[in-house]
Amino acid sequence: MGGIGKPITGLYGVIAEFSDAQALLDAANSAREEGYTEMDAFSPFPIHGLAEAVGFAKTGLSAVVLTMGILGGIGGFFMCWYANVISYPLNIGGKPYNSWPAWIPIAFECAILLAALGAVLGMLALNGLPMPYHPVFNVRRFDQASRDKFFLVLQARDPKFQLDEVRDFLDKFNPREVVDVPW
Repeated sequence: MGGIGKPITGLYGVIAEFSDAQALLDAANSAREEGYTEMDAFSPFPIHGLAEAVGFAKTGLSAVVLTMGILGGIGGFFMCWYANVISYPLNIGGKPYNSWPAWIPIAFECAILLAALGAVLGMLALNGLPMPYHPVFNVRRFDQASRDKFFLVLQARDPKFQLDEVRDFLDKFNPREVVDVPW
């Protein structure tokens, strides 16, 4: 926001480059304490506590996987029941048409199949993937994020975002560089 309710057009946010993981973690924790809620961090390796510092929330992926697993199990069981009781009933050794114990492995495998499919598709959807382009790719040195540099982005959509205040705030942590991130 360029003022109260005035968005800064063409600006995704402000990014700061740090040389070590602890500096990034300190900056992210301080940003959270200052009240910034829309931020992201980039690191070449996982940093303990960084996800909490930038405010990652739990997703509904486990509910998606559970729902798909239950639907797969019910669907596999129904498929066997329909084929053996309705569509093509055969009297095999005097067993009843609805011989459900034989269908448990098929129902289980269908549950696993749909749960795995739900996990993959749910993960892609909840992460907003595929994303072939992201605004931080416009930053000249961002390619170092996968090698040896650490970046913190405070996004312009944050209600607390004031361009000059954000730059001053990030400068307090002695980053290597603080630059604007254009769309």
